[in-house]
This record gives sequence, structure tokens and C-alpha cells, in this order.
Amino acid sequence: MLVNAYSKRVFNLAYQFAGSYQEAEDLTQDIFLKLCGVLPKYDFRRNFTAWLLTLAKNHLIDTYRRTKWEKSHRDEFDEHFASPKAAHDPETGLNQEADRKLIWESLNRLGADTRMAVILRDIQDKSYEEVAEVMGLPLGTVKSRINRGRLQLARFLKEKKEDDHEM
Repeated sequence: MLVNAYSKRVFNLAYQFAGSYQEAEDLTQDIFLKLCGVLPKYDFRRNFTAWLLTLAKNHLIDTYRRTKWEKSHRDEFDEHFASPKAAHDPETGLNQEADRKLIWESLNRLGADTRMAVILRDIQDKSYEEVAEVMGLPLGTVKSRINRGRLQLARFLKEKKEDDHEM
């Protein structure tokens, strides 16, 4: 029941963090296996979704640190995330794919904790309070981390744009 109820949320977080459909599937499975082992420790006074996402976040960061993911691009264009306009206009679809790859390249240059905060806030549209709860950090730290991450992303994107113009 838990997998049916929460797998989409966990998968989306894993996909946005890993940038690879296949890795996200593997990570989601790992997270639910881990959940089976720690479920007896769950405090029923806590919000289950926040607790599960915290478990997922910790697993993703631990995996990142352990394997030192170094992604230069996403595996392949994923039709699940293509806009309807892209389906009718191949040029728009190619531009969106290039933009998406550039954003993921830039996200992958962020540290794991900063990347997680930015993904939760800006991609998953969680409130600052929700991000703080999931990450187990004070609200001010989360806001600072997200702001720093956004500034780093802007710098990475600007550098890439300048590099492209020099070519």
C-alpha cells in the first residue's frame, strides 16, 4: 500500500536528483527497501510524507556521496516531461531538451545538499518550511542554501552561455 501511495513522489524526487530515469527507478526501489527496515522506528506523531521524503533525501545524498555521481547530461530525452507544444514543433522540442540538459548539467555541479534544497523548492515547488522539514534544517539555513544554489546555477548558466558565444 505504501509503495502504491508514495512511489510517484519518491520516484519524482529521485529522478530530479539523479537526472536519469533508470537510476531513479533503482533509487526508488532502494528507498522502499530501506523503508521496510526502518518503518518500525516511525513516530506516528510525525507527518509520514515528510518523514518518507526525509528518508529518501538522506538515501539520495548518501548514494551521491558514496558514488560521486558525475553526470554531464541526462540519459535521454524523456517524453514524460515533454510539453504538448514540443510534440507539435520539433525545433521547440530540441530547444527544450537542450535547455533541460543544460539545467541538469548545472544542477549536477552543485553540492548534494544544495542541489536537494533547490530541487525540492524550485522543481518540486515545496514551501521553504516543507524543505526545512524534509532536510531537517532550520528555515534560515534552507533559505540561505537555496539562494546560494540559485546564484551558483545562474553563474554556471552564464558561463555556459559565454562559452557558447566564444565558439
